[in-house]
Amino acid sequence: MNEIGLRRRVTVHDVARTAGVSLATVDRVLNGRPGVRAATVERVEAAIAEIGFQRDLGASLLARARDLKLTFIIPDGSNEFMASLADAVERRAGPALTDRVHIETLRIRALDADALAQSLDGLDPRHCDCAIIVASQEPSVQAAVDGATRRGIVVMTLVSDLPGTQRRHFIGIDNAAAGRTAASLLGRFLPQGGKVAVIAGSLHLRDHSDRLAGFRAALAAEFGTVELIGPIEGHDERRETEAIVTDLLARHPDLGGLYNLGAGNAGLVAALEASGRAGAIRVIAHELTEPTRRGLKSGAIDVVLDQNPDGEIREAIAAARTLALGGNGRGATDPIEIGIFLRDNLR
Repeated sequence: MNEIGLRRRVTVHDVARTAGVSLATVDRVLNGRPGVRAATVERVEAAIAEIGFQRDLGASLLARARDLKLTFIIPDGSNEFMASLADAVERRAGPALTDRVHIETLRIRALDADALAQSLDGLDPRHCDCAIIVASQEPSVQAAVDGATRRGIVVMTLVSDLPGTQRRHFIGIDNAAAGRTAASLLGRFLPQGGKVAVIAGSLHLRDHSDRLAGFRAALAAEFGTVELIGPIEGHDERRETEAIVTDLLARHPDLGGLYNLGAGNAGLVAALEASGRAGAIRVIAHELTEPTRRGLKSGAIDVVLDQNPDGEIREAIAAARTLALGGNGRGATDPIEIGIFLRDNLR
């Protein structure tokens, strides 16, 4: 047997010895429980990294007195991408039961910070190990995330992040990179420059504000002849987005490009097709849904930037399982890649 095969398995006792702390302290750090000073948490995490400790998550689950319980909190309404996320959760809930993982989905009103905060505040750690939320940046939501964490619930953000809170992990694409990608494409589509309008769902959403920041930075750095109009908030609603695009087309007959960094794409496509200018304006949108597929096929949309909701939910469940059973959160999941779809490569 080689050296690796002879090597003794590293245990929590080794972590405690290396960090110079008690087993109880190691247990609190592994399970994300409060009551440990930040400097001590750093020592324990450094010891874990130094000696290569890995917790046996299967054994941890078998040792629990109850099954693992996850709660997804996803916005309701007309946003097709959020509906696809909820559908992906539902598809995976059944198979997860074989691994003793119970999944519940709460749908709340879109862009309603108070509803999200109240849903988080209502979670009982006896019945929820991990909450996976699509979050906005309002103070009430940030306070609710930190409050749930103090009660012993692991909180993860999905799609839109909340840095600066006690959330343990983020699952999603690099939204600033998505914005830069949109700018790079539109800049190449419009080599002579011109007007480009931007529609956002809500700039209270970190993913939307990050996309906008990346878009602006890339335009300023590489495509100085592009004139930016907006952003205009459409609140991810079909009718509101349709009215915005109709107004933009009427007020700017020379509009060359349009970037919808949120949802409401059914309204975007409807307005473009009603104007007779579909295909004459370069358009980039997000998420491969029924409206954006239709827009790609008709030529109303040129490019869709996608984040694969089924893969995102798969990664979220894997990360939640790791964190709720004592993982340290580093490298818990693979990064979510940005898919780039044209009419030519629709799957």
